[in-house]
Amino acid sequence: MRLLPVVVTVSLTVAVAYYIYIPLPDDIQEPWKLMLMDAGFRTVVHLATLKDWLGFDHYIRTIRQCTEGFDFATKGFLGYESGGGVMPGVKVSDITFAGIEVRVYEPPAGGEGHLRRGLMYFHGGGWALGTAKKGSYDVINRMVSDELNTVVVSVEYRLYPEVHFPVPYLDCLAAAKHFLSPEVLARYAIDPERVAVSGDSAGGNLAAAVSQEISSDDSMSTKFSVQVLIYPVLQTLDFNTPSYLQNQKIPILYRTLMVQFWLQYLGVDLSLQSQFLVNNHSSLHQSTITPELRARVDWSVLLAPKYKKNYKPLIVEKGSRGFVKETPGLLDVRAAPLLAGPEVLAKSPRTYIVTCEHDVLRDDGLMYARRLQDAGVTVTHDHYDDGFHGCFSFPVEFDVGKRALRGYLNWLQNNL
Repeated sequence: MRLLPVVVTVSLTVAVAYYIYIPLPDDIQEPWKLMLMDAGFRTVVHLATLKDWLGFDHYIRTIRQCTEGFDFATKGFLGYESGGGVMPGVKVSDITFAGIEVRVYEPPAGGEGHLRRGLMYFHGGGWALGTAKKGSYDVINRMVSDELNTVVVSVEYRLYPEVHFPVPYLDCLAAAKHFLSPEVLARYAIDPERVAVSGDSAGGNLAAAVSQEISSDDSMSTKFSVQVLIYPVLQTLDFNTPSYLQNQKIPILYRTLMVQFWLQYLGVDLSLQSQFLVNNHSSLHQSTITPELRARVDWSVLLAPKYKKNYKPLIVEKGSRGFVKETPGLLDVRAAPLLAGPEVLAKSPRTYIVTCEHDVLRDDGLMYARRLQDAGVTVTHDHYDDGFHGCFSFPVEFDVGKRALRGYLNWLQNNL
């Protein structure tokens, strides 16, 4: 009987290790940190899904509630409070811009006699998770405000399941137009020639889409002077790019999860996920997807050989009909900015794009950088060979995140 506790302990240890362990590429530093973080997130998702199945609440709302606990861990590690304290000189205000909730960060230097930079930020989270007011987003925006003497406006746009596309985009566009108005820029003593838009992941999608609309709007007297896109998600037509296949099982953004985020955002029945995973939604049967549109996401042309490797394009001849008609957002540039024409891209501001090697969205960012450059836009592209999706959002936890954050701050310092 004395052996029983030992057997139980060993069995539990093995079971926990098996649950946590995921094979990762050798160049990912601090792999066990990533595995532990991923195991925690997977556990939350499993519990949230069970709660949803039992009829208690939508699983996304449960995930939101659970992930708030990570904010307390960040506070304990950094010794800051989300409402103030890490950079005491930064003034933080929770207000609304055109009816949209925003958090405004004003630098300690003030604006007396000197115009300051301005930056609007859209957080990531698959258009379903995340908040402008807590955790690493709050920390990063405080750092930008303090170090770069910048008025930062972080937008609390509405999320799934409460809303679908195009509501998050329209929230961000309304907030951006309000921010760029002469009255607001004057109120915060912002130089109208030094205003940026930025975002990561789904926030990078929103930043790119909003930037395209603002750049093409002749009624706007002030436009964004630069855009910063951190591993942005930019297209819906091909979920079999080299990066989607290479990194389909790399945390924290698995290929199936990214497709699920897209379906939720566009209001598509989640039971159709398997059809999207094999590109049936973009088959040659879909006559509304013209050759010109397909060329705008053709990674076999747009990617450098080192990223294409030995992967082959998946072109479906006879997929299911009706996808585009039933889901018009698939071809809407407000949802998929990579589909914009060269005449739209040519109007884009100077651009900084960050991509990570171990990220399903790597090729979205690479293709956008190439197409912007082909359209004559000045693009700076930083690629992290040891990076993975989400590393920028956890700069205090991973060395690559700290490097990505410093690269972001340095580029803004020199270009905004």
